[in-house]
Amino acid sequence: MHCQNKVAIITGASSGIGKATVYKFAQEGINTVLFSRDLSALLTIVEDLKQQSSVKCLAVSADITQPTDIDRVIDQTISEFGVIDIIVNAAGIIASGTIQSTSLADWDYMMNVNVRGPFYLIQCALPYLIKQKGVIVNVSSVTGLRAFPGILAYCTSKAALDQLTRCLALELAKDGVRVNAVNPGVVVTQLHRRSGMDEEKYAAFLEHSKSTHPLGRVGRPDEIAELIYFLASPQSGWITGETIAIDGGRHQTCAR
Repeated sequence: MHCQNKVAIITGASSGIGKATVYKFAQEGINTVLFSRDLSALLTIVEDLKQQSSVKCLAVSADITQPTDIDRVIDQTISEFGVIDIIVNAAGIIASGTIQSTSLADWDYMMNVNVRGPFYLIQCALPYLIKQKGVIVNVSSVTGLRAFPGILAYCTSKAALDQLTRCLALELAKDGVRVNAVNPGVVVTQLHRRSGMDEEKYAAFLEHSKSTHPLGRVGRPDEIAELIYFLASPQSGWITGETIAIDGGRHQTCAR
């Protein structure tokens, strides 16, 4: 168990990829701080993990867009565990919109959740990460690697997160801190439902996505969690600054 007894902060931990990563990390002996606005969901996960694992988990209700909440998460993590070894930025939102239809408020909120929040969390955790020669894994998207119409702010935010990943990797290499990102295609989570899709539209979207991903299916959160764990572990000790597609080949395609 390469990461046993290490301490990770995982944002977006109440559902989807963040939740799957919590379970994967627990399986590998990593103590986790679960960061999300949905405290009820976090407490349910913590209670479930108590039945499965001896790792320690701390649930913290916090909003990634609020600097004071991020400060509080860092303080509670250090108070509980004394160290921070791993940051996983899995919180994120998506919304439809073009240059004509995206309001400034919607643009700002997308950037605040998907870029500004991760930036500030990393900045606050940095002294502890440097001390531990820690690891940062950002959850980006295939839309950070390729342009897609109709989700302008989302694409831009994920491209920014990818560039943040690369810049941080270069800046922090001298300190022994590695920084990478995973770039999933369509994964079955709550992300699109929370953007306003009803169940009928979401089912149609998933069915259509089978044809847009060369391997013929959409992804599962646990598949992304496996890659996140690999990047967080010493097994990937010579990898930094990478934005790794995990999308059934989606990023390789072009319009025909």
